[in-house]
Amino acid sequence: MDRRFEVRKQEMLAECEVSPEVFRGVEERMKKFLQPFADLLRLSAQREHASDYVSGLVSDLKRKNVESIAYRHDQDRRNLQHFIGGAQWDPQPLFTELASQVGREIGESDGVIVFDPSAFAKKGKQSVGVARQWSGRLGKIDNCQVAVYMGYVSRLDHVLVNTRLYLPEEWTRDRKRMKAAGIPKGVRFQTRHAQALEMLDEQGHLLPHGWVAGDDEMGRTTAFRRDLNDRNEHYLLAVPSNTAIRDLEATPPSYGGHGSNPKTPFVQAHQWRDEVDANGWTRIKVRDAEKGPIEIELVACRVQAKIKRRMMQYDEMLVIIRCLDEDGATKYDYYLSNAPSNTPLKEFARVAVAAHCIEAAIKYGKSEAGLSDYEVRNWRGWHHHQILALIATWFLVSETHRGKKIHTRHNRSADPRWDCDVVTDRLPMRHRRENCQEQNPPIGAKRRGEVLSLQST
Repeated sequence: MDRRFEVRKQEMLAECEVSPEVFRGVEERMKKFLQPFADLLRLSAQREHASDYVSGLVSDLKRKNVESIAYRHDQDRRNLQHFIGGAQWDPQPLFTELASQVGREIGESDGVIVFDPSAFAKKGKQSVGVARQWSGRLGKIDNCQVAVYMGYVSRLDHVLVNTRLYLPEEWTRDRKRMKAAGIPKGVRFQTRHAQALEMLDEQGHLLPHGWVAGDDEMGRTTAFRRDLNDRNEHYLLAVPSNTAIRDLEATPPSYGGHGSNPKTPFVQAHQWRDEVDANGWTRIKVRDAEKGPIEIELVACRVQAKIKRRMMQYDEMLVIIRCLDEDGATKYDYYLSNAPSNTPLKEFARVAVAAHCIEAAIKYGKSEAGLSDYEVRNWRGWHHHQILALIATWFLVSETHRGKKIHTRHNRSADPRWDCDVVTDRLPMRHRRENCQEQNPPIGAKRRGEVLSLQST
Protein backbone atom coordinates (compact mmCIF):
# COMPACT_ATOMS: atom_id res chain seq x y z
CA MET A 1 0.00 0.00 0.00
CA ASP A 2 1.23 3.49 -0.86
CA ARG A 3 2.63 5.16 2.26
CA ARG A 4 0.32 8.19 2.03
CA PHE A 5 -2.73 5.93 1.97
CA GLU A 6 -1.40 3.95 4.92
CA VAL A 7 -0.97 7.18 6.88
CA ARG A 8 -4.52 8.27 6.04
CA LYS A 9 -5.83 4.83 7.00
CA GLN A 10 -4.23 5.11 10.44
CA GLU A 11 -5.68 8.62 10.87
CA MET A 12 -9.18 7.36 10.02
CA LEU A 13 -8.86 4.43 12.41
CA ALA A 14 -7.77 6.81 15.16
CA GLU A 15 -10.83 8.97 14.51
CA CYS A 16 -13.05 5.89 14.93
CA GLU A 17 -11.86 5.26 18.48
CA VAL A 18 -14.57 6.00 21.05
CA SER A 19 -13.79 6.79 24.66
CA PRO A 20 -15.18 4.21 27.16
CA GLU A 21 -16.73 7.16 28.99
CA VAL A 22 -19.29 7.49 26.20
CA PHE A 23 -20.90 4.13 27.04
CA ARG A 24 -20.43 4.06 30.80
CA GLY A 25 -23.81 4.14 32.57
CA VAL A 26 -25.86 4.09 29.36
CA GLU A 27 -28.50 1.75 30.82
CA GLU A 28 -29.17 4.06 33.74
CA ARG A 29 -29.27 7.08 31.46
CA MET A 30 -31.80 5.37 29.19
CA LYS A 31 -33.98 4.49 32.17
CA LYS A 32 -33.93 8.11 33.31
CA PHE A 33 -34.47 9.34 29.76
CA LEU A 34 -37.55 7.15 29.26
CA GLN A 35 -39.18 8.03 32.57
CA PRO A 36 -41.13 11.11 31.33
CA PHE A 37 -42.52 9.07 28.43
CA ALA A 38 -43.27 6.00 30.56
CA ASP A 39 -45.20 8.15 33.03
CA LEU A 40 -47.68 8.90 30.27
CA LEU A 41 -48.61 5.20 29.97
CA ARG A 42 -51.38 4.01 32.26
CA LEU A 43 -50.27 0.42 33.08
CA SER A 44 -46.97 -0.74 34.56
CA ALA A 45 -46.78 -3.56 31.98
CA GLN A 46 -47.02 -0.98 29.19
CA ARG A 47 -44.20 1.02 30.75
CA GLU A 48 -42.00 -2.07 30.88
CA HIS A 49 -42.80 -3.02 27.29
CA ALA A 50 -42.04 0.53 26.12
CA SER A 51 -38.64 0.41 27.81
CA ASP A 52 -37.84 -2.99 26.29
CA TYR A 53 -38.98 -1.90 22.84
CA VAL A 54 -36.96 1.33 22.79
CA SER A 55 -33.85 -0.45 24.08
CA GLY A 56 -34.28 -2.94 21.25
CA LEU A 57 -34.63 -0.14 18.72
CA VAL A 58 -31.31 1.42 19.76
CA SER A 59 -29.52 -1.95 19.93
CA ASP A 60 -27.38 -3.63 17.27
CA LEU A 61 -30.18 -5.89 16.07
CA LYS A 62 -30.17 -6.30 12.30
CA ARG A 63 -33.98 -6.27 12.04
CA LYS A 64 -35.59 -4.20 14.79
CA ASN A 65 -39.07 -5.70 14.72
CA VAL A 66 -41.22 -7.10 17.52
CA GLU A 67 -40.01 -10.67 17.17
CA SER A 68 -36.31 -9.77 17.19
CA ILE A 69 -36.68 -7.42 20.15
CA ALA A 70 -38.69 -9.96 22.16
CA TYR A 71 -36.12 -12.64 21.43
CA ARG A 72 -33.32 -10.34 22.56
CA HIS A 73 -35.08 -9.82 25.91
CA ASP A 74 -35.96 -13.52 26.17
CA GLN A 75 -39.69 -12.73 26.19
CA ASP A 76 -42.81 -14.18 24.65
CA ARG A 77 -43.26 -12.15 21.46
CA ARG A 78 -47.04 -12.22 21.81
CA ASN A 79 -46.96 -9.83 24.78
CA LEU A 80 -44.85 -7.32 22.87
CA GLN A 81 -46.95 -7.78 19.73
CA HIS A 82 -50.08 -6.95 21.71
CA PHE A 83 -48.40 -3.87 23.22
CA ILE A 84 -47.51 -2.51 19.78
CA GLY A 85 -50.43 -3.66 17.65
CA GLY A 86 -53.37 -4.13 20.00
CA ALA A 87 -53.00 -2.36 23.35
CA GLN A 88 -55.07 0.81 23.81
CA TRP A 89 -52.59 3.53 24.67
CA ASP A 90 -52.57 6.96 23.08
CA PRO A 91 -49.29 7.95 21.39
CA GLN A 92 -50.28 11.64 21.13
CA PRO A 93 -49.12 12.63 24.66
CA LEU A 94 -45.76 11.01 23.88
CA PHE A 95 -45.44 13.07 20.68
CA THR A 96 -46.14 16.19 22.75
CA GLU A 97 -43.52 15.25 25.35
CA LEU A 98 -40.99 14.59 22.59
CA ALA A 99 -41.57 18.00 20.99
CA SER A 100 -41.35 19.69 24.40
CA GLN A 101 -37.99 18.07 25.12
CA VAL A 102 -36.59 18.89 21.68
CA GLY A 103 -37.69 22.50 22.05
CA ARG A 104 -36.02 22.81 25.46
CA GLU A 105 -32.79 21.01 24.59
CA ILE A 106 -31.90 22.25 21.09
CA GLY A 107 -34.46 25.00 20.50
CA GLU A 108 -33.39 28.37 19.08
CA SER A 109 -35.55 31.35 18.24
CA ASP A 110 -34.62 31.12 14.55
CA GLY A 111 -34.95 27.35 14.35
CA VAL A 112 -36.55 25.71 11.32
CA ILE A 113 -39.56 23.39 11.28
CA VAL A 114 -39.34 21.15 8.22
CA PHE A 115 -41.99 18.94 6.60
CA ASP A 116 -41.09 16.05 4.33
CA PRO A 117 -43.10 13.03 3.07
CA SER A 118 -41.26 9.69 3.15
CA ALA A 119 -42.33 6.34 1.67
CA PHE A 120 -42.08 2.79 3.00
CA ALA A 121 -42.13 0.09 0.33
CA LYS A 122 -44.74 -2.59 1.06
CA LYS A 123 -46.07 -5.72 -0.57
CA GLY A 124 -49.73 -6.68 -0.64
CA LYS A 125 -52.80 -4.56 0.09
CA GLN A 126 -53.55 -5.16 3.78
CA SER A 127 -51.12 -2.78 5.51
CA VAL A 128 -52.87 0.43 6.53
CA GLY A 129 -52.58 3.18 3.93
CA VAL A 130 -50.71 1.08 1.39
CA ALA A 131 -51.36 1.95 -2.26
CA ARG A 132 -49.58 2.56 -5.52
CA GLN A 133 -48.24 6.06 -5.01
CA TRP A 134 -45.11 8.11 -5.52
CA SER A 135 -42.06 6.89 -3.59
CA GLY A 136 -39.27 9.45 -3.46
CA ARG A 137 -36.77 6.86 -2.24
CA LEU A 138 -37.46 4.62 -5.25
CA GLY A 139 -38.00 7.53 -7.63
CA LYS A 140 -41.17 6.05 -9.09
CA ILE A 141 -44.78 5.10 -8.37
CA ASP A 142 -44.82 1.88 -6.41
CA ASN A 143 -46.74 -0.01 -3.73
CA CYS A 144 -45.93 1.76 -0.49
CA GLN A 145 -47.07 3.64 2.60
CA VAL A 146 -46.34 7.36 2.87
CA ALA A 147 -45.79 9.28 6.07
CA VAL A 148 -45.46 13.05 6.45
CA TYR A 149 -42.73 13.87 8.97
CA MET A 150 -42.20 17.04 10.93
CA GLY A 151 -38.59 17.71 11.83
CA TYR A 152 -36.87 20.41 13.82
CA VAL A 153 -33.51 21.92 12.90
CA SER A 154 -31.36 24.36 14.86
CA ARG A 155 -27.65 25.11 14.90
CA LEU A 156 -27.33 22.50 17.64
CA ASP A 157 -28.86 19.51 15.85
CA HIS A 158 -31.79 18.13 13.84
CA VAL A 159 -34.38 15.51 14.80
CA LEU A 160 -37.84 14.23 13.87
CA VAL A 161 -40.62 15.21 16.29
CA ASN A 162 -43.91 14.06 14.73
CA THR A 163 -45.50 12.16 11.86
CA ARG A 164 -48.81 11.46 10.14
CA LEU A 165 -49.71 8.44 8.03
CA TYR A 166 -51.13 9.56 4.70
CA LEU A 167 -54.34 7.77 3.67
CA PRO A 168 -55.08 7.90 -0.07
CA GLU A 169 -58.67 8.66 -1.07
CA GLU A 170 -59.19 5.07 -2.21
CA TRP A 171 -58.77 4.09 1.44
CA THR A 172 -61.04 6.71 2.99
CA ARG A 173 -63.82 5.82 0.52
CA ASP A 174 -63.74 2.15 1.59
CA ARG A 175 -65.22 2.00 5.09
CA LYS A 176 -64.93 -1.80 5.24
CA ARG A 177 -61.23 -1.62 4.50
CA MET A 178 -60.80 1.20 7.03
CA LYS A 179 -62.50 -0.87 9.75
CA ALA A 180 -60.36 -3.93 8.97
CA ALA A 181 -57.20 -1.82 9.42
CA GLY A 182 -58.43 -0.42 12.74
CA ILE A 183 -58.69 3.17 11.50
CA PRO A 184 -60.85 5.25 13.89
CA LYS A 185 -64.27 6.25 12.60
CA GLY A 186 -63.56 9.97 12.72
CA VAL A 187 -60.60 9.78 10.35
CA ARG A 188 -61.27 11.42 6.99
CA PHE A 189 -59.17 12.11 3.91
CA GLN A 190 -56.50 14.77 4.40
CA THR A 191 -53.97 16.09 1.96
CA ARG A 192 -50.35 15.91 3.05
CA HIS A 193 -50.38 19.69 3.37
CA ALA A 194 -53.36 19.54 5.73
CA GLN A 195 -51.52 16.95 7.83
CA ALA A 196 -48.47 19.21 8.00
CA LEU A 197 -50.58 22.17 9.12
CA GLU A 198 -52.26 20.01 11.76
CA MET A 199 -48.89 19.04 13.24
CA LEU A 200 -47.74 22.66 13.11
CA ASP A 201 -50.86 23.83 14.94
CA GLU A 202 -50.46 21.15 17.59
CA GLN A 203 -46.76 21.45 18.34
CA GLY A 204 -45.39 24.56 16.66
CA HIS A 205 -45.61 26.51 19.92
CA LEU A 206 -43.36 23.93 21.63
CA LEU A 207 -40.57 24.39 19.08
CA PRO A 208 -38.95 27.85 18.98
CA HIS A 209 -38.67 28.70 15.32
CA GLY A 210 -38.49 31.48 12.81
CA TRP A 211 -39.06 29.46 9.65
CA VAL A 212 -41.06 26.65 8.07
CA ALA A 213 -39.45 24.76 5.20
CA GLY A 214 -40.15 21.79 2.94
CA ASP A 215 -39.46 20.15 -0.41
CA ASP A 216 -41.15 20.94 -3.71
CA GLU A 217 -44.05 18.59 -2.95
CA MET A 218 -44.92 20.89 -0.07
CA GLY A 219 -44.14 24.16 -1.84
CA ARG A 220 -45.85 23.58 -5.17
CA THR A 221 -49.28 24.15 -3.62
CA THR A 222 -50.33 27.78 -3.48
CA ALA A 223 -52.88 27.10 -0.74
CA PHE A 224 -50.24 25.66 1.61
CA ARG A 225 -48.01 28.71 1.28
CA ARG A 226 -51.01 30.98 1.81
CA ASP A 227 -52.08 29.03 4.90
CA LEU A 228 -48.60 29.41 6.39
CA ASN A 229 -48.64 33.11 5.61
CA ASP A 230 -52.03 33.45 7.32
CA ARG A 231 -50.46 31.86 10.41
CA ASN A 232 -47.71 34.53 10.35
CA GLU A 233 -45.10 31.88 9.57
CA HIS A 234 -42.06 32.74 7.48
CA TYR A 235 -41.53 29.97 4.95
CA LEU A 236 -38.89 28.90 2.46
CA LEU A 237 -40.42 26.14 0.34
CA ALA A 238 -38.93 24.43 -2.67
CA VAL A 239 -40.91 24.68 -5.92
CA PRO A 240 -40.57 23.11 -9.38
CA SER A 241 -38.33 24.82 -11.92
CA ASN A 242 -41.32 25.44 -14.21
CA THR A 243 -43.13 27.60 -11.65
CA ALA A 244 -44.48 30.70 -13.42
CA ILE A 245 -43.17 33.94 -11.91
CA ARG A 246 -43.42 37.65 -12.74
CA ASP A 247 -40.29 39.64 -11.94
CA LEU A 248 -41.54 42.64 -9.95
CA GLU A 249 -38.11 44.27 -10.01
CA ALA A 250 -37.77 44.26 -13.80
CA THR A 251 -38.68 47.21 -16.02
CA PRO A 252 -42.10 46.51 -17.59
CA PRO A 253 -42.63 46.85 -21.37
CA SER A 254 -43.19 50.34 -22.77
CA TYR A 255 -46.73 51.73 -22.78
CA GLY A 256 -48.37 51.18 -26.17
CA GLY A 257 -50.67 54.21 -26.01
CA HIS A 258 -53.94 52.43 -25.22
CA GLY A 259 -55.33 50.23 -22.48
CA SER A 260 -53.77 49.75 -19.06
CA ASN A 261 -50.04 49.92 -18.43
CA PRO A 262 -48.36 46.65 -19.45
CA LYS A 263 -46.83 44.38 -16.83
CA THR A 264 -43.77 42.21 -16.97
CA PRO A 265 -44.90 38.88 -18.47
CA PHE A 266 -44.85 35.61 -16.55
CA VAL A 267 -41.94 33.26 -17.32
CA GLN A 268 -40.89 29.95 -15.86
CA ALA A 269 -38.38 30.18 -13.02
CA HIS A 270 -35.65 28.39 -14.95
CA GLN A 271 -36.10 30.80 -17.88
CA TRP A 272 -35.73 33.77 -15.54
CA ARG A 273 -32.60 32.15 -14.10
CA ASP A 274 -31.00 31.89 -17.54
CA GLU A 275 -31.23 35.67 -17.91
CA VAL A 276 -29.39 36.43 -14.67
CA ASP A 277 -26.06 38.14 -15.24
CA ALA A 278 -22.97 36.24 -14.08
CA ASN A 279 -22.29 38.98 -11.53
CA GLY A 280 -25.82 38.69 -10.14
CA TRP A 281 -24.98 35.58 -8.14
CA THR A 282 -23.64 35.79 -4.60
CA ARG A 283 -21.31 33.09 -3.38
CA ILE A 284 -21.77 31.90 0.20
CA LYS A 285 -19.44 29.62 2.12
CA VAL A 286 -21.55 27.10 4.00
CA ARG A 287 -18.70 25.68 6.06
CA ASP A 288 -15.06 24.70 5.97
CA ALA A 289 -14.20 21.12 5.22
CA GLU A 290 -11.14 18.93 4.89
CA LYS A 291 -11.00 19.32 1.11
CA GLY A 292 -11.69 23.04 1.20
CA PRO A 293 -14.65 25.36 1.70
CA ILE A 294 -18.11 24.10 0.75
CA GLU A 295 -19.86 26.86 -1.17
CA ILE A 296 -23.13 27.60 -2.90
CA GLU A 297 -24.31 30.52 -5.00
CA LEU A 298 -27.63 32.33 -4.64
CA VAL A 299 -29.75 34.87 -6.43
CA ALA A 300 -33.07 36.28 -5.19
CA CYS A 301 -35.78 38.49 -6.60
CA ARG A 302 -39.20 39.79 -5.56
CA VAL A 303 -41.85 38.09 -7.72
CA GLN A 304 -45.49 37.24 -8.13
CA ALA A 305 -45.94 33.49 -8.53
CA LYS A 306 -48.54 31.45 -10.38
CA ILE A 307 -48.94 27.68 -10.17
CA LYS A 308 -51.59 25.84 -12.21
CA ARG A 309 -53.29 29.18 -13.04
CA ARG A 310 -53.57 30.02 -9.34
CA MET A 311 -51.92 33.35 -8.68
CA MET A 312 -50.56 34.23 -5.25
CA GLN A 313 -52.23 37.35 -3.92
CA TYR A 314 -49.09 38.72 -2.27
CA ASP A 315 -45.48 39.16 -3.34
CA GLU A 316 -42.91 36.45 -2.65
CA MET A 317 -39.16 36.11 -2.91
CA LEU A 318 -37.83 33.73 -5.53
CA VAL A 319 -34.57 32.21 -4.28
CA ILE A 320 -32.40 30.06 -6.54
CA ILE A 321 -29.40 28.10 -5.28
CA ARG A 322 -26.79 26.57 -7.54
CA CYS A 323 -23.54 24.64 -7.24
CA LEU A 324 -21.80 21.52 -8.48
CA ASP A 325 -22.97 17.96 -8.06
CA GLU A 326 -20.69 14.95 -7.76
CA ASP A 327 -20.18 14.80 -11.52
CA GLY A 328 -19.17 18.45 -11.74
CA ALA A 329 -22.44 19.54 -13.35
CA THR A 330 -24.28 22.66 -12.20
CA LYS A 331 -27.46 21.91 -10.30
CA TYR A 332 -30.22 24.32 -9.24
CA ASP A 333 -32.79 24.41 -6.44
CA TYR A 334 -35.76 26.81 -6.57
CA TYR A 335 -37.59 28.27 -3.57
CA LEU A 336 -40.39 30.71 -2.80
CA SER A 337 -40.55 32.65 0.45
CA ASN A 338 -42.82 35.20 2.08
CA ALA A 339 -39.88 36.70 4.00
CA PRO A 340 -39.23 40.45 3.61
CA SER A 341 -37.30 41.48 0.52
CA ASN A 342 -34.42 42.75 2.70
CA THR A 343 -33.79 39.30 4.20
CA PRO A 344 -30.04 38.57 3.88
CA LEU A 345 -29.08 35.92 1.36
CA LYS A 346 -27.08 34.20 4.09
CA GLU A 347 -30.32 33.64 5.98
CA PHE A 348 -31.99 32.04 2.96
CA ALA A 349 -28.93 29.80 2.56
CA ARG A 350 -29.04 28.79 6.23
CA VAL A 351 -32.71 27.80 6.03
CA ALA A 352 -32.17 25.91 2.75
CA VAL A 353 -29.40 23.86 4.37
CA ALA A 354 -31.63 23.21 7.38
CA ALA A 355 -34.49 22.07 5.15
CA HIS A 356 -32.38 19.26 3.74
CA CYS A 357 -31.35 18.06 7.19
CA ILE A 358 -34.70 16.34 7.65
CA GLU A 359 -33.71 13.76 5.05
CA ALA A 360 -30.63 13.03 7.14
CA ALA A 361 -32.89 12.68 10.19
CA ILE A 362 -35.20 10.23 8.37
CA LYS A 363 -32.25 8.17 7.12
CA TYR A 364 -30.78 8.13 10.60
CA GLY A 365 -34.07 6.98 12.12
CA LYS A 366 -34.41 4.20 9.56
CA SER A 367 -30.82 2.97 9.84
CA GLU A 368 -30.21 3.37 13.58
CA ALA A 369 -33.61 3.23 15.31
CA GLY A 370 -35.70 0.84 13.21
CA LEU A 371 -38.06 3.52 11.92
CA SER A 372 -38.98 1.38 8.90
CA ASP A 373 -38.55 -2.09 10.46
CA TYR A 374 -42.13 -2.46 11.66
CA GLU A 375 -44.22 -5.47 10.65
CA VAL A 376 -47.60 -4.24 11.86
CA ARG A 377 -50.51 -3.75 9.50
CA ASN A 378 -53.05 -1.80 11.50
CA TRP A 379 -53.44 1.90 12.30
CA ARG A 380 -52.72 1.59 16.02
CA GLY A 381 -49.59 -0.51 15.56
CA TRP A 382 -48.13 1.85 12.96
CA HIS A 383 -48.46 4.89 15.22
CA HIS A 384 -47.21 3.00 18.28
CA HIS A 385 -44.07 1.93 16.45
CA GLN A 386 -43.46 5.37 14.99
CA ILE A 387 -43.54 7.28 18.27
CA LEU A 388 -41.27 4.75 19.99
CA ALA A 389 -38.84 4.87 17.06
CA LEU A 390 -38.77 8.68 17.20
CA ILE A 391 -38.14 8.52 20.96
CA ALA A 392 -35.30 6.05 20.34
CA THR A 393 -33.81 8.38 17.72
CA TRP A 394 -34.01 11.31 20.14
CA PHE A 395 -32.16 9.24 22.76
CA LEU A 396 -29.38 8.51 20.26
CA VAL A 397 -29.15 12.20 19.38
CA SER A 398 -28.91 13.06 23.09
CA GLU A 399 -26.18 10.47 23.57
CA THR A 400 -24.31 11.92 20.60
CA HIS A 401 -24.32 15.32 22.27
CA ARG A 402 -23.00 13.77 25.45
CA GLY A 403 -20.26 11.98 23.50
CA LYS A 404 -19.24 15.22 21.80
CA LYS A 405 -18.88 16.91 25.17
CA ILE A 406 -16.62 14.11 26.38
CA HIS A 407 -14.68 14.20 23.11
CA THR A 408 -14.29 17.97 23.42
CA ARG A 409 -12.58 17.57 26.79
CA HIS A 410 -9.96 15.31 25.24
CA ASN A 411 -9.57 17.05 21.89
CA ARG A 412 -10.40 20.30 20.17
CA SER A 413 -13.69 22.09 20.53
CA ALA A 414 -16.48 20.58 18.46
CA ASP A 415 -19.00 22.68 16.55
CA PRO A 416 -22.03 20.57 15.53
CA ARG A 417 -23.93 23.43 13.94
CA TRP A 418 -23.35 22.35 10.36
CA ASP A 419 -22.90 18.60 10.81
CA CYS A 420 -25.73 17.69 8.45
CA ASP A 421 -24.54 14.85 6.21
CA VAL A 422 -27.42 15.34 3.80
CA VAL A 423 -25.80 18.43 2.32
CA THR A 424 -23.66 16.11 0.24
CA ASP A 425 -26.64 13.98 -0.77
CA ARG A 426 -29.58 16.05 -1.83
CA LEU A 427 -28.65 19.72 -1.55
CA PRO A 428 -26.16 20.13 -4.38
CA MET A 429 -23.30 21.56 -2.34
CA ARG A 430 -19.80 20.38 -3.03
CA HIS A 431 -16.22 21.27 -2.25
CA ARG A 432 -14.97 24.01 -4.53
CA ARG A 433 -12.74 22.54 -7.21
CA GLU A 434 -9.73 24.20 -8.75
CA ASN A 435 -10.84 23.24 -12.26
CA CYS A 436 -14.54 24.06 -11.87
CA GLN A 437 -14.26 26.85 -14.45
CA GLU A 438 -13.37 24.34 -17.13
CA GLN A 439 -16.12 21.92 -16.10
CA ASN A 440 -18.89 24.44 -15.63
CA PRO A 441 -18.24 28.03 -16.70
CA PRO A 442 -21.56 29.42 -15.31
CA ILE A 443 -20.88 28.67 -11.65
CA GLY A 444 -18.81 31.44 -10.21
CA ALA A 445 -16.43 31.65 -13.17
CA LYS A 446 -16.86 35.41 -13.49
CA ARG A 447 -17.78 36.15 -9.89
CA ARG A 448 -15.69 38.92 -8.37
CA GLY A 449 -17.56 39.71 -5.18
CA GLU A 450 -16.64 38.90 -1.59
CA VAL A 451 -17.40 35.37 -0.39
CA LEU A 452 -19.92 35.50 2.45
CA SER A 453 -19.56 32.98 5.27
CA LEU A 454 -22.72 31.23 6.39
CA GLN A 455 -20.97 29.99 9.54
CA SER A 456 -20.78 33.52 10.91
CA THR A 457 -24.58 33.82 11.04
